[in-house]
Amino acid sequence: MEYTVQKLGELAGVSSRTLRYYDEIGILKPARKNSSGYRIYGKPEVDKLQQILFYRELGLELEGIKKIVNDPQFDGSAALKQHREQLLAKRQQLDLLISNVENTISATEGKSQMADKDKFTGFKEKLIEDNENQYGSEIRGKYGDETIDASNAKMMNMTEGQYAEFIRLGEELQTTLAEALKTGDPESPAAQKAAKLHKRWLMFTWPKYSKEAHAGLAQMYVDDERFTAYYDKGQPGTAKFLRDAIHIYTNFK
Repeated sequence: MEYTVQKLGELAGVSSRTLRYYDEIGILKPARKNSSGYRIYGKPEVDKLQQILFYRELGLELEGIKKIVNDPQFDGSAALKQHREQLLAKRQQLDLLISNVENTISATEGKSQMADKDKFTGFKEKLIEDNENQYGSEIRGKYGDETIDASNAKMMNMTEGQYAEFIRLGEELQTTLAEALKTGDPESPAAQKAAKLHKRWLMFTWPKYSKEAHAGLAQMYVDDERFTAYYDKGQPGTAKFLRDAIHIYTNFK
């Protein structure tokens, strides 16, 4: 069966404007254009759009999705199985958060008691799950399973106060980094403050610290487009600037 932009949009629950944009950026081209110039989509395009929407739901940026689905080696069947595993993990995480909310309601109403550390279990597990889904294979390949498992365990064992400080430091790091970027100088006091804050933030989850590992992680922020996209979402060039500031901070050559 074939679809026009409007019909495919209605089928998939996306706007015609979105489909036209996908065509413009090369992530989803129509099968052909008819004699009137209308975009026409067939089954392969429908299947590809489904994959794109799956990846969007999982939080990937369009540029990253484009590289995945346009790869000649892309395996749609394998991707669907991976989507299923990721969605099941997401459902498990939502179930955990719902349970956390229900337990909190019960404790608030005096029907039960809830330990402080249990109030943040769902949030910490979500951070771990998100990191594993997005960067797990890369960071495990770089640092090893033992190090990453120890890091995850350290995250789960944070006290209420430690978790609050971890979140606060992350926010302070982003604010400081944005201000430092305006100087354009990774050696500036503001940039070096950001590098130091980054180290303090890491130490909440890293089993042990080394300058070499810190510098290596900073380099990964530039080498891996997903890390780059995270830091550059506020201002392009942020990931590279942070990398340079950390390399100066750690005396990395």
